[in-house]
Amino acid sequence: MTSRTVPPCLLALAALAALVTALALTVARDGALPLPGWYLLDVALFAVAVALLRRVPGRQAVPLVLAGGVAVAAVGLLAPPRSSDDAYRYVWDGRVQAAGISPYAHTPDDPALARLRDPGLFPVGDGCTGWDERRTAAGDCTRINRPAVHTIYPPVAQAWYLAVHPFGGGVRGVQAAGALLAVATTALLLGVGRQPWRAALWGWFPGVTVWAVNDAHVDTLGALLTVAGLGCAARGRAVRGGLLLGGAVAAKLLPALALPGALSGLAARRPTRGDVLLVGSALGAFALSYLPYVLGSGTSVLGYLPGYLREEGYQQGHIDRFGLLRLVLSDRLAPWAAGLVLAAVLVRVLRRGDRHRPWAGALLVTGTALLLVAPAYPWYGLLLVALVALDGRWEWLAVPAAGQALYLTTGGQAAQQLAYGTALCVVLLVPLLRKRRTGRVVVAVGAEK
Repeated sequence: MTSRTVPPCLLALAALAALVTALALTVARDGALPLPGWYLLDVALFAVAVALLRRVPGRQAVPLVLAGGVAVAAVGLLAPPRSSDDAYRYVWDGRVQAAGISPYAHTPDDPALARLRDPGLFPVGDGCTGWDERRTAAGDCTRINRPAVHTIYPPVAQAWYLAVHPFGGGVRGVQAAGALLAVATTALLLGVGRQPWRAALWGWFPGVTVWAVNDAHVDTLGALLTVAGLGCAARGRAVRGGLLLGGAVAAKLLPALALPGALSGLAARRPTRGDVLLVGSALGAFALSYLPYVLGSGTSVLGYLPGYLREEGYQQGHIDRFGLLRLVLSDRLAPWAAGLVLAAVLVRVLRRGDRHRPWAGALLVTGTALLLVAPAYPWYGLLLVALVALDGRWEWLAVPAAGQALYLTTGGQAAQQLAYGTALCVVLLVPLLRKRRTGRVVVAVGAEK
């Protein structure tokens, strides 16, 4: 190395500083650049920063990744939620539980809970014209979305809202809790993963700033528990892994897609005692987490879940989902085809998956499901980002990016198909290019010998 050569660590640090600055401006919404432009800049700087990080020696990369994870999370705290109002429901559910009331028992606009209202969640005298404000049936202004329906969130999420409530009792406290979860996930990835730079695929990812911290989505809790559970499963700690995975499902349901990864290769071998313990402990954790709420609220623990599934188009014949399949199939057949494709992927993971790398199968199943369903909510991809950070196949980051692109538009079938079609092309083409490049390297090495 000559005296003029800049150390890789300094180059990565400079790129990280640029990324953090851009993310801060994105959250603050300063400058003339429109929001989609800021997101594109963030993604570009993220790609450059991670590419430079890969050149940094492992011993130097670990503190750099962790410090970057702290900075990327911290800038999400610079403003109130900017693109989602879910955090206000989290605050409300925590407040209701702190008052000794089941969150599944009443809707936010129920007069029985009027004493729990405050200007933070029920603004008074501001005209109720904010993007995150709406009227209740009685005409009151609130920042809580869908105030006339019961909560949708599972019991582990509810326990988290209750745990966070004493630390502020407002949306800022929930955001701070999201930052804590994001940084904890980065640290855990550094411990579980095999290459430090991969943890930056989560810790430095722009979606962590926006979705996990600024909007404070509880998906971050599910991602953390899933990473911990898969890490335990890879080390043969079946009971602990199962409990953590069951808890992840009871936080946001979506991590259920990661469970087949923990059973990778099961169909090609004889089931072990560990397999049984993992499945049993996962099911047990999920069931036990619901038990206190079932005893107190009965079947109302389902909350708004059935209505949400109808609203979001997950039933047969609905045109708001399964966009890629609808390119070749009728609306009626698309959901059935999605089920068949996902089942085929599950079989592949259970037959040919690597039990020592359960996150590889979890990534394949989760990513496939999101491509098939094509949701317009990008924070659903937080779980996928965490799995990418474990496995290293960065091309799957195109899937949550597609969700963000769709979220920024007015939606519609054409936008859905374009966004997720592009993501599918990236997921399919990058491995082919990687394989071709690897083959060339092998040939070159052989020629040198």
